[in-house]
Amino acid sequence: MSGLEQAQERMRSAGVAERAVDVFSAFYRQLGDGGSGLIREADVDPLEGIDHASALQVSEEDCRAAADVTAVIKLNGGLGTSMGLDRAKTLLPVRPGQNFLDVIVGQVQHVREQHGVRLPLVFMDSFRTRDDTLAALQRHGDIAVDGLDLDFLQNSEPKLRADDLTPVDWPADPTLEWCPPGHGDLYTALEVSGVLQTLIDRGYRYATVSNADNLGAAPDPAMMGWFAASGAPYAAEVCRRTPADVKGGHLVVRRSDGRLVLRETAQTDPDDVAAATDLTRHRYFHTNNLWFDLRALQTLLRERDGVLGLPLIRNTKTVDPADPTSTPVVQIESAMGAAIEVFDGATAIEVDRSRFLPVKTTNDLLLLRSDVYGIGDDHRVRAQVEPPQVDLDRRFFTTIADFDARIPAPPSLVGATALTVRGDWRFERDVTVHGAATLDDTGAAERVAAGTQLGDG
Repeated sequence: MSGLEQAQERMRSAGVAERAVDVFSAFYRQLGDGGSGLIREADVDPLEGIDHASALQVSEEDCRAAADVTAVIKLNGGLGTSMGLDRAKTLLPVRPGQNFLDVIVGQVQHVREQHGVRLPLVFMDSFRTRDDTLAALQRHGDIAVDGLDLDFLQNSEPKLRADDLTPVDWPADPTLEWCPPGHGDLYTALEVSGVLQTLIDRGYRYATVSNADNLGAAPDPAMMGWFAASGAPYAAEVCRRTPADVKGGHLVVRRSDGRLVLRETAQTDPDDVAAATDLTRHRYFHTNNLWFDLRALQTLLRERDGVLGLPLIRNTKTVDPADPTSTPVVQIESAMGAAIEVFDGATAIEVDRSRFLPVKTTNDLLLLRSDVYGIGDDHRVRAQVEPPQVDLDRRFFTTIADFDARIPAPPSLVGATALTVRGDWRFERDVTVHGAATLDDTGAAERVAAGTQLGDG
């Protein structure tokens, strides 16, 4: 039995939907043929000449009409393993008594109340995040609408041994034999879960999608009105790149057919890295906030028998992410933003940086929890000042447990330009940073006393 047949059998035995098996099989064949998904610089041109969201002119009536037929979908499959978590990252506190989920729910409820619209909220959970997420959402008893479930499940697929592409066995923890197929699984999961059809049946036309750890991507009726008026079947939100964004995915224009294409870092040939990271050539990065027409998606899925044909991303890891000596594996993945190339007439729009506030590290979390950001009555998260650069020592601040033990209450950073911490420092309450501050490694555990003012400001 071939590696593909073994993987198919394992997926079917686990009850994975046949459509998802078909998508996995298509990717596996690309992988077996030596496919890498690389997008060469010689084959693309930079994205240019797009509109900025600040120039949108949409009437209040059109905003309300669009909002009433739009669904909010949040990707919530991430465990935050890079921060030592074993549950949904969105359960982390943002403010005392308020986590990511609470803020998202507040944002959605505010738009509903202000515009008198339905605006359903639906999460794409993984099998690892579902139970905790649904339990946390029970405190918001009025968030579900129209008989729609609050979530649908991301599909699962076998991790493949890197040496022969057969499904890996890991008796020490069989759950580690499985992985999600990347967030490109969004479209398949929407279809096989029945959520896509349910949304259409209940009169919804559009979806706005973003990562649940990006609280900047609040549902925006003006954007909804713009997308509805554009007539486009699909749109991506992009931001101007800075040196901090050179490793992120960016949109390019494929020379062969003029289509917009997403190029992720893993799809960049080593010989093209210099050009791909040139901020003067490729000026925009993909925020992973996107929009699509639900009917257009359903039509494409039917025409292609459920296989959109997104570019392959080959992700090489170890079967146990926490053990670098464990069996090397390949995870077949795809990016949801890559779907831009399969929709005729897809477009992009430039948005302010305020719509891109992901939390990937404890550096990001410290900023979000600090007074640099405020949460308004509309539950939108806004920067009060230009956010300072934060660089915490990875030896002592990488995991949430270590971070919370050392910074139980965030220092005031509203007057800071930079905070660099080297060594094992613990912050007591009411610490203030002005200007740039650096704490050096003394080789011993140190404390920043309550009421201390740090920095050169």
